[in-house]
Amino acid sequence: MWDTITDSLDQFDVSSGVDILFIAVLIYLGLLLLKGTTAMSLLRGTVVVVVGAVVLSQVLELTVLDWLLRNSFPALLIAIPIIFQTEIRRFLERVGRTSRWPWPGRALYEGVVDTVGDAALELGEMRHGAIIVIERETGLEDYIDTGVKIDAAVSVPLIRAVFYPNSAMHDGAMVVRENRVVAAGCTLPLSDTNESSVHGLRHRAALGVTERTDAVAVIVSEETGRVSVAANGRIVSNLDGPGLRGILRGMLLPSLDLDRPVRGRLPKLSR
Repeated sequence: MWDTITDSLDQFDVSSGVDILFIAVLIYLGLLLLKGTTAMSLLRGTVVVVVGAVVLSQVLELTVLDWLLRNSFPALLIAIPIIFQTEIRRFLERVGRTSRWPWPGRALYEGVVDTVGDAALELGEMRHGAIIVIERETGLEDYIDTGVKIDAAVSVPLIRAVFYPNSAMHDGAMVVRENRVVAAGCTLPLSDTNESSVHGLRHRAALGVTERTDAVAVIVSEETGRVSVAANGRIVSNLDGPGLRGILRGMLLPSLDLDRPVRGRLPKLSR
């Protein structure tokens, strides 16, 4: 064993160190992506089963099991993308959020923040449920195609009309791009995280789209009238006017120093 270790160290060079570091970073990013999702439990269960099978095959000298484990690697290469397709797609989506397209800037989103905030608070007072999704860098065309194209200026009366009870589009989501409402009545993916279990269907849909994209979603509960904001797969609930506008400004309006959107975590407010 010592000779094997010595031979391995003799062959170790700079490229080997870079190779190991690259693999370690990939594993870390993968675990970070799976953290807090149901896929992490699935991964832990898979590791326990595989490690247990390897130990049993070696200790008890189970020939058939050992052969099965040695020849199952090609099947794992096919099974992993199928099992973790949602997480892999989310990872590639985040990697693809580059600076290719310029951020619209303050001029367009200044009015959107106030308009969406005012409309959400009015809908909350009237107990009219709503989901308003504001697009940032990641395109939302897949979800826009599921709704009705509108292409109108963002305004409080328009938002109230779309989410008026029993209207044709009140159950779906409204998508806002820059200072325009591009579609309404859109269908969003539901979140499968543990956090979504304490919220209703609208909140789960808002979490779902923010888990897959960098969009910001404003949710109005039909049952309680409470206003919430979802971003980066997290949600902050029971917001008042200043809290709602503060979060929207922090997420949508570039700072004075950098002409880029703030992409950090949501402020630590009471849920």
